[in-house]
Amino acid sequence: MTTCPACAATELRFIDSQSGIPGNSCLLLDSATAAAAFPTGDMTLTVCQGCGFVFNATFDPTLSEYSARYEETQGCSPRFVEFARALASRWVEDYDLVDRTVLEIGCGSMGEFLQLMVEAGVGRAVGVDPALEPRRIDVAEPDRFEWIPDFYPVPDITDDVSAIVCRHTLEHIASVGDFMRSLRQTIGARTDVIVLFELPDVQRVFDEVAFWDVYYEHCSYFTAGSLARLFRASGFDPIKITHEYDDQYVVIEARPSPDGPPSHSPSGGAELLELIASAEEYGRRVTTVRRQWRDRVSAAVDEGQRVVIWGAGSKGVSFLTGLRENDIQFAVDINPAKHGFFMAGTGQEIVAPDFLATYQPDLVVAMNPIYLDEIQQELEERGLSAELIGV
Repeated sequence: MTTCPACAATELRFIDSQSGIPGNSCLLLDSATAAAAFPTGDMTLTVCQGCGFVFNATFDPTLSEYSARYEETQGCSPRFVEFARALASRWVEDYDLVDRTVLEIGCGSMGEFLQLMVEAGVGRAVGVDPALEPRRIDVAEPDRFEWIPDFYPVPDITDDVSAIVCRHTLEHIASVGDFMRSLRQTIGARTDVIVLFELPDVQRVFDEVAFWDVYYEHCSYFTAGSLARLFRASGFDPIKITHEYDDQYVVIEARPSPDGPPSHSPSGGAELLELIASAEEYGRRVTTVRRQWRDRVSAAVDEGQRVVIWGAGSKGVSFLTGLRENDIQFAVDINPAKHGFFMAGTGQEIVAPDFLATYQPDLVVAMNPIYLDEIQQELEERGLSAELIGV
């Protein structure tokens, strides 16, 4: 890509590159052989100097699959469910969504967040996602839900829709400008519709040099500033922008602007310059950080220690891919749907926490520090004294 997918500017700056990255992170692969042979692509992480949008300039959408094999739920974590329930309740209360209709674009395989919104008072929920598995969904009042296993824009925004939710989906879309303009056009004159998005915050990724949070499926990355600029340029008026979940996520709440898109692109000023500087600093440091983690794991193995990662999702795939050569054999996950499958690209078997009672690991590397307390409890319940560290 030679122009920015968000604002069409041509002043782009290279950040980092990787080759041989698995095209998917959450597909269920039934053998180590299939995992090792999984299609890979290249990453050319790039930042737009015009709007601050960060993207993979060599992204190939044909390498990413969203189907019934896609297993992304985080609903097995009490911490995550608590966060999601509180967010659903807040949105229902703040925007008077009791007994209203809500549409979620990218609702996941089980529509869990929509279920929480109905629990909080929403009258009717429509979920759209190509990975939807309606057979796995068990709700008390099925007539209040409509499940559409397809890509948006199915269906149209009907007159009874009061809110459009899109959580952890925009980062999977390469043509973000086209997507947001299409959404605004579909909403049309309905300026009363509330639009609620949540996605990872790349500023934290840059600040922490969190290379495990950069992976092929995520072809698009935002800060609060670049996300607000995209929304305004697409004809939306941001109402509120917050950082959530230990500042890992950025949440934007907006309404369609009655005046449509502005005549000129919004300026980022000092905030945009700081973003570009932090992106460049990430590019300078990331190779060293990858090597430090590779050396940390290698040193433990050389001392005869058994090392596992905890978290067999996208972060885990990216972490292991970033290490390249390593002697980690297993990835632990609390989601039973993943057990017995294998990590894309690197081939580690995904095991249940109970497996560790037999395996007796010495070092457990948690793929998200927010879960350290949960993981420590799981280890103690099994009588394990392994060292636990977070990335």
